[in-house]
Amino acid sequence: MSPIILLATFLIVSVIGYFLIRNVPSLLHTPLMSGMNALSGITILGALAIIAVLLADARPLLGGFVGGIAVFLASINIVGGFLVTRRMLGFFKQKAGRE
Repeated sequence: MSPIILLATFLIVSVIGYFLIRNVPSLLHTPLMSGMNALSGITILGALAIIAVLLADARPLLGGFVGGIAVFLASINIVGGFLVTRRMLGFFKQKAGRE
């Protein structure tokens, strides 16, 4: 597969993802974050596949750069999603002495 096609796919999906998340109402954003953790995991797998393809194609610099950016951004999303989900679930815990 051509690296240009992989890079174009990465850029198109990044722009689409940005506009999808941007248009989500704030009330729905927190519950959707926990679902996005799984999708970010898939993004990391895709980034690792891009790295593997580009490294095998004798383009280690491009593969490492594009894949590294994707892994970094997806990791931020995963960590943020888990932190937001943890905080959200904390709101539903009963206080001590309260029933």
